[in-house]
Amino acid sequence: MAAPIDDMFSFCVDPGKVSNSVEVRLIDKVKVMYCSSECRQAAADQYHRVLCLGPSQEDPDHPLNKLKDAWRSMHYPPETSSIMLMARMVALVKQAKDKAQWKKLFSHFCSRAANEDEEIAHKLLGEQFRGQLSLLHSLFRAALYDDHLSRWFVPEGFCSLFALVGTNGQGIGTSSLSQWVHACDALELPVQQREQLDSFIDQLYKDIEKETGEFLNCEGSGLFVLQSSCNHSCSPNAEASFPDNNFLLHLSALGDISPGEEICISYLDCCQRERSRHSRHKILRENYLFVCSCPRCVSQMDELDMTSEEEEEEEEAEGETEGDEMEDEMTDV
Repeated sequence: MAAPIDDMFSFCVDPGKVSNSVEVRLIDKVKVMYCSSECRQAAADQYHRVLCLGPSQEDPDHPLNKLKDAWRSMHYPPETSSIMLMARMVALVKQAKDKAQWKKLFSHFCSRAANEDEEIAHKLLGEQFRGQLSLLHSLFRAALYDDHLSRWFVPEGFCSLFALVGTNGQGIGTSSLSQWVHACDALELPVQQREQLDSFIDQLYKDIEKETGEFLNCEGSGLFVLQSSCNHSCSPNAEASFPDNNFLLHLSALGDISPGEEICISYLDCCQRERSRHSRHKILRENYLFVCSCPRCVSQMDELDMTSEEEEEEEEAEGETEGDEMEDEMTDV
């Protein structure tokens, strides 16, 4: 179990979800909600002074608000939080007495924007997003520039930071919907009722996704040092979860793991893991910059590089609306 270097949204708690643990404190004349006094103090000690808007909270011309608004226009909520994860990283270094400690910690995360050996580039750094990235870089620099982190503020460094969050960021699943689904999974039901309930939940997710996009159970994003060091497998022996419905990540074994056996998680969700080898590779190449060679993929090497009919129809529909979905693609960070 590990606490994250997390996004601002993972600290914020809806008072309707938590009883007797939410405190609203006045900091620099701005109301900020924290889950506990300890959380509030940690924020004040680590980053709040840098990111606090003070009386400019509602000022649309404040550099931080302009950055948030630009990012929000490119994203479904709650993934608007990802740009603030990058801002939080800068704020942690700027406010820290030992700046080298935080920079060393961030260096543990992979931050390559491309895998030159495999000729793979992160999809968010593609030509179609060049204008959006240029705008974000300009606003990010105007809001947060610091001499100690000058390499993060040049175009190449910004892309590297963007890739770091894109390839290492972990969605923090703390939604009430996720909690309800987990409770449903724990129910002991007759086979027919279990099938009916599972079918209902599947359809519920599909219906909501049509309106809100992906990552329905994600209420923020964070960086977890230990979790990010786990390699991917399409047949993982462990999984990351948030059973306490907060920002604490649990890494749990899915079965017996022998001494010396590598612990692998899946970077794909359950539905993505059920897709063909070709489709799984496409997702991993675009988002994580590698070609998977896990035992499952090796065993399927002789399969044709073709998707199922359902996947082909989906990709065809994506191709027809490519222009409209340029912004939607950004939801994967």
